[in-house]
Amino acid sequence: MSSPPPSATALAGRRVSTTPALIWTALIVVYLLWGSTYLAIRITVETLPPLLSAALRFAVAGLILAVVLRLRRGPGALRVDRRQLGSVALVGVLLLAGGNGLVVLAESGPPGVAVPSGIAALLVATVPLLVVLLRSATGDRPPLWTFAGVTVGFVGLILLVLPGGGSGAVPLVGALTVVAATASWSVGSFLSGRIRMPADPFVATVYEMVAGSLVLAVVAAGRGELAGFHPAAVSTRSWLALGYLMVAGSLVAFTAYVWLLHNAPISLVSTYAYVNPAVAVVLGALLVAEPVTPQVLLGGAVIVAGVAVVVVTERPRRSGTGSRSGVTPVRERR
Repeated sequence: MSSPPPSATALAGRRVSTTPALIWTALIVVYLLWGSTYLAIRITVETLPPLLSAALRFAVAGLILAVVLRLRRGPGALRVDRRQLGSVALVGVLLLAGGNGLVVLAESGPPGVAVPSGIAALLVATVPLLVVLLRSATGDRPPLWTFAGVTVGFVGLILLVLPGGGSGAVPLVGALTVVAATASWSVGSFLSGRIRMPADPFVATVYEMVAGSLVLAVVAAGRGELAGFHPAAVSTRSWLALGYLMVAGSLVAFTAYVWLLHNAPISLVSTYAYVNPAVAVVLGALLVAEPVTPQVLLGGAVIVAGVAVVVVTERPRRSGTGSRSGVTPVRERR
């Protein structure tokens, strides 16, 4: 391959020669790395306090990204006005503290209480469906097939969380916590396309990570996570998983994703929304023996089918580089 996949060293936003091979390399990076973050979260919280680990993840990743931008673009690289700063802080809290933080919390705890990583990923897959509902509530009118996909997806959600017997039953409280996380992430995604944000998505991400990590640290302290935290008690496996989340999940995969938004059709980029859950379920089953019951297979398949219908039927509102449809969970438009 003539060009390497996008990485943290390419964060200055320079255009790279685009080829189908490079696009698919970046897409596979997003598929695998973002799909694997759910399992990495589960391993991280085995011995690390959940919200503290999330705060550390985004604080370190945000700092690295800020340093790279500053070195490559100069002193004014991170300059934003007050309105943009307030907007990006709000979005960061909704996406990272509310969205990611609640997922981390749901995946922590003993068996029977913690939500398996594959289940968490399937529940998070409903984000595009919630964004469609938010758009509709504000006067937008998505196509009829989009609403059909939303309906199918929520039927799958119900099937997935219905109480069932046996060791493979989905913990209801944990599942509802992930649903709350998806609601927070959806609102943050929806607002990010409608309030004044920094034009550069990498600059916006720095401030989102800072805001999200600060709120996560405050809530972690309020829950007593700092008082009982002893770094020596954390396993090597959990530290490695946290490092993986910082680098692979928050820097490399995000860089590849933003690059794809500017170089590939949105209909292709959006496929990560239903590929990531499948990757997460397979990895959870293979690497940590998470149960994959018929209920999980049925509910998950219906959710993914609903999201696929939404992604296929939605189209960007405007043509041009970087335009996006309302189904994009991270940011709808910049």
